[in-house]
Amino acid sequence: MSLAVLASGTLIGLEMIAVRVEVHIAPGLPSFQVVGLPDAGVRESRERVRSAIVSSGFDFPAARITVNLAPADVPKESGRFDLPIALGVLLASGQISDATAVSGERLPVAVQDFVFAGELSLTGAVVPSGAALAFALGVQRHYAERILFYPWLSAKQAAHIPQLKVVGVSTLTETVALLSGQQTMQFAQPAPMTERAASTSCLCMSEVYGQQQARFALELAASGGHSLLMSGPPGVGKSMLAQRLPTLLPPLRTQQQLEVAVLKQLSGNATDGLFTEQPPFRAPHHSCTMAAMVGGGRQLRPGEVTLAHHGVLFMDELPEFDRRVLESLREPLETGEVVISRANQRGCFPARFQLIAAMNPCPCGYFGHPKIACRCTPEKIDRYRAKLSGPLLDRIDLYLVLPFEETFPTSHVAVEDSFTIRQRVQRCQQRQYQRQGMLNASLQGEALDRYAALQPEALQLMENAMRKWAWSVRVVQRLRRVARTIADMQQSEHITAEHVALAMQFRDQSGLKY
Repeated sequence: MSLAVLASGTLIGLEMIAVRVEVHIAPGLPSFQVVGLPDAGVRESRERVRSAIVSSGFDFPAARITVNLAPADVPKESGRFDLPIALGVLLASGQISDATAVSGERLPVAVQDFVFAGELSLTGAVVPSGAALAFALGVQRHYAERILFYPWLSAKQAAHIPQLKVVGVSTLTETVALLSGQQTMQFAQPAPMTERAASTSCLCMSEVYGQQQARFALELAASGGHSLLMSGPPGVGKSMLAQRLPTLLPPLRTQQQLEVAVLKQLSGNATDGLFTEQPPFRAPHHSCTMAAMVGGGRQLRPGEVTLAHHGVLFMDELPEFDRRVLESLREPLETGEVVISRANQRGCFPARFQLIAAMNPCPCGYFGHPKIACRCTPEKIDRYRAKLSGPLLDRIDLYLVLPFEETFPTSHVAVEDSFTIRQRVQRCQQRQYQRQGMLNASLQGEALDRYAALQPEALQLMENAMRKWAWSVRVVQRLRRVARTIADMQQSEHITAEHVALAMQFRDQSGLKY
C-alpha cells in the first residue's frame, strides 16, 4: 500500500488527544514532510526515523513522503510519534504487510487494533518519551479495546493502569517482528510499586516538646484532611509541626500512588522515585509566582497545588506571598482542582491537597510576646494582616495561635511519636471511608447533610454562634466537617454540642486581626 494509518496521541496537560498518523508515499523527488502543527521536536523526527529505519536493516524509500498528524488544528509535541511514523513508512512502502499478528492470548490482531508511541534513537532502539504514565492513562480512556505498543522501560509502569494491555518493545526490528507474526506478543506485567518507594521520613512528633493544643490540632487536621493556619512568634514550632504532618498521614493507597506518579512524571520531577507510599509534601518559597503555584507555561505543566495532590502544601510566611498567588488558592481549596485556560489550550489538573500555612503575628514577629517588645506600628500590623483576604480565610478550616512557651527540650519528658499518632489517624480515616467513601474535608451537599447532621443542642449552638460572629454559610459548613472529624476521633456516631464547641475553638481569628 502507498498509504498507512496508525493510532497515537498527544498530551495537552493531563488530557490525551487521539491522533491519526497518516503516512503517504508518492512518486517524485525524494522529500520527507511532516504536517499537522508539529513542534520542533516532532519535525526533527524525520532525521531520527530515517536513521532508525536504515540502522534496523530496512530500506528508506527514495520518494515523496508526507506524514499528516490529524487532527491538524491540535499542536503536537514530544518524540513519541517516531515509532508510528517509522512503522507507517515501512507499511506504506510495502516492506512489511498489514498482516495479522498473534497476541499472547493467541488472538489474531491487526495494525488497527494497536496504539503506538515511542521515541527512536539513531540505532533503531525505542526509548521512553516524557509523561509516559499520563499518556498511557489517556490511551486507557480513549482506546479502551486497543493494545499499546510502548518502550520497554515505560511498559512496566503503564501496566499498573487497570484494564490496559501493554506490549513492551526495545527496538524497531522487534516491533516489526511482533506485527508480522514472527514473534508472539507478551503483555507487560507491572513491576512492584514498592521497588522505588521513597525512604521513610526521619522526622517525628517525638521531637516536638510542649504545644499540646498544636499537637492535637495537627492530629485533627490529619484525621479529616482539614486545612490549618498557624500564627505565632518566631521559634514556637510552626514550621516544625507542619513538616511533621506527612509522618501522621497513612500510606497512599494504590490508586493514589498511581495518580501521584502520573503528576510527578508530567512535571519532569521523577528523579526521587516514581511510586511511593509517602504522601507528597510541597513547601514553595514565598517568592513563588502564580504560574508556579497553580501551573501553566507554554506547554501546560502542573503547579505546586497539583504536585501536592493527596498530600500537603506548606506555605510558610503566608503574608509574604504575592497577593495574586494567595487569591489563586481560592478555587483549588473549594473544588479540589485547578483549570488553566490559555488562548489555544485548556487544561484541568487535580488539586486535592491539605493546606498548612504559618505566619507571624506582625512584620517583626513579636506582637503579643510576653518577653520581647514589638517594634511595629498599628498601621504596619494592619497592612501585614490585610494581605489575607476574607474569602481566603473563609476557606481555611482550622486556626491556631501558638503561644510562646518556656519549655526546655529534655529527653526525660515522655512525648508521643508519629507512629502512635498515625495509628489513630489511620483508624479515624478508615471509619470515614467505610461510612461515606471520602474524608470529612471533602463532604459537600447531600453527603454533608447526611453524614454530618447535628444533634438539636449542637445545631442551636451553631446557629447562635453564626449570628453572633456573622459567619458565612461556608464557614458553618466547614465547622460541621471539623465537628464530624472530632466525633470520629472520639468514636461517636453523633455530633454533639461538645464536638461543635471544640470545633469552634479552632475558629478563633484573634491572631489574624489587629
